[in-house]
Amino acid sequence: MLEVVNVKKIYGKKDKAFNALSDITLSFEKGTSNAIVGKSGSGKSTLLHILIGLDHPTNGSVLYNGKNILRDMNTDSWRGKNVGIVFQQFFLQPNDSVLDNVGLPLKLQGISKKIRNIKAAEALKKVGLEDRMKSKANDLSGGQKQRVAIARALVDNPSILIADEPTGNLDTENGDAIEQLLFDLQKKLRTTLVIVTHDSDLAKRCERVIYLKDGKIEKDTKKENKS
Repeated sequence: MLEVVNVKKIYGKKDKAFNALSDITLSFEKGTSNAIVGKSGSGKSTLLHILIGLDHPTNGSVLYNGKNILRDMNTDSWRGKNVGIVFQQFFLQPNDSVLDNVGLPLKLQGISKKIRNIKAAEALKKVGLEDRMKSKANDLSGGQKQRVAIARALVDNPSILIADEPTGNLDTENGDAIEQLLFDLQKKLRTTLVIVTHDSDLAKRCERVIYLKDGKIEKDTKKENKS
């Protein structure tokens, strides 16, 4: 389980202080799909960054299976082993092969080329791109690049998958395909999926939707049946 407990985030000091998040407490159950929704400035990105240890709260804790990720463990190591991230921007190395792009997180962990190539190939098969392993990332379409980004996020079988506006740079057809892929993989792998999005239709496909406004939880809705 991933939790944020009484999290507060303040940027600036004194009269220039800005409350980005105010006393946020949330828990994300294993294997569930969750959406965080809100307008620009609502605190979505700040919450996302704190949730996975890319930013520190001013007050409060972030817990993974009861342990504080900022205090009780090496945060970078924890994130590398437990969190996969899919961004709106693909962030691929354009002149590297698709296989090398997917294996990059494993390379950063010091895993041998042989092992990372095996795992990268398995991840590419999951997203239907096993035939493009040797292609350069620059030679792919937008939809294919996002599939590579998803494969990269899943290459080490993370327990948590974070998707930050995953369809924001795609046309409707590719966006719909990527959405379906994310939910199919989440159900198959029992990964905890957290999507940050402006897209209300995408958010409603999740089991749970958390609405943020001015750094506070405006509404937290759950549904019993997955779509």
